[in-house]
Amino acid sequence: MLLEASDSQLVLVDYQERLMAALPEREPVLANARRLAQAARRLRVPVWGTEQNPAKLGPNDPGLRDLCQRTLAKMHFSAVPDGLLECLRPATKGGNARSLPKHLQKPAAAAHPRNTVVLAGCEAHVCLLQTALDLVEEEMDVWVVTDACASRTERNRDAAFDRLAGTGCELVTTEMVLFEWLRSADHPDFREIHALIK
Repeated sequence: MLLEASDSQLVLVDYQERLMAALPEREPVLANARRLAQAARRLRVPVWGTEQNPAKLGPNDPGLRDLCQRTLAKMHFSAVPDGLLECLRPATKGGNARSLPKHLQKPAAAAHPRNTVVLAGCEAHVCLLQTALDLVEEEMDVWVVTDACASRTERNRDAAFDRLAGTGCELVTTEMVLFEWLRSADHPDFREIHALIK
């Protein structure tokens, strides 16, 4: 099964400057998050960000924050209890006048749901893990971009990846995501996306 750009949403978890300063490999991890967000915007994939307790940990990296449609402040480690699901699955609105009897009203048109969440962030074993597990509980397909994730220790990061794989999350890399979203060198955005990888 390959990723489909038309079914994907990108969620970037807690790339906050104060938090990132404590993480090894922060520069390549942040660079990969930016690549994902830039490609997603180019391919019209919705991009959401989260910030853990921003009053204490500060905002996300400004360049990354600018690429998000919305950045959700949260206090729970998982972003789901603090409103992420409402971003990913917005309520549909009916277009009928309220004065019509129910039997004459048309059902609300169901928008094509994007049920695949491409997820990356920090720390892998805390906020990313808990967000991913909650999304799996909500029957979303979760793809974790391993080279855009970090924890303070490799042991914690690797334990998170093991647990995520065991719950059915797909573990991928930035390049895997970008090339699967493109599918072909004939894609009209191939040159721009390929330039992000070089």
